[in-house]
Amino acid sequence: MNRLLYLLLLLLLLFIQVPFILAFSEAESNSPQPHAAESFNITYIQNAASCSYTVVISTSCSSVRYTRDQISIAFGDGYGNQIYAPGLEDPSRGTFERCSSDTFQISGPCAYQICYFYLYRTGPDGWKPDSVSIYGYNSSPVSFYYNLFVPDNSWYGFNYC
Repeated sequence: MNRLLYLLLLLLLLFIQVPFILAFSEAESNSPQPHAAESFNITYIQNAASCSYTVVISTSCSSVRYTRDQISIAFGDGYGNQIYAPGLEDPSRGTFERCSSDTFQISGPCAYQICYFYLYRTGPDGWKPDSVSIYGYNSSPVSFYYNLFVPDNSWYGFNYC
């Protein structure tokens, strides 16, 4: 009798866990991936500089050892407030080296909740960011996860607006 009860409990546990395992694996496989922004245009970016943002960019441990590529970023909210920071690379300071994080203080228009982020890379070395986190006055911190090499000469990232 105890053995039968034990087997029934084991089967019950199995039936309870299977939906959770399937839901977790499905959610993980559907995680958003960065994409090329074909209609993104930096000429529409406002030039006001009244708010400060802290941007932390982590480079993947599977990236090239260092990059001499030019790296620019653009991010903003759903209300047209856009922040653009060109030329963040500085090989003499060791920016964007493998397994490292770089922190930038960037000024730009005051945005609400940041909902998009794009990287632009141009150069011969290649570069694989791991993640980007943005901290601003009017918005909750937000992170974008890459872990992919950024294509050359293309705005590449996320738009959740």
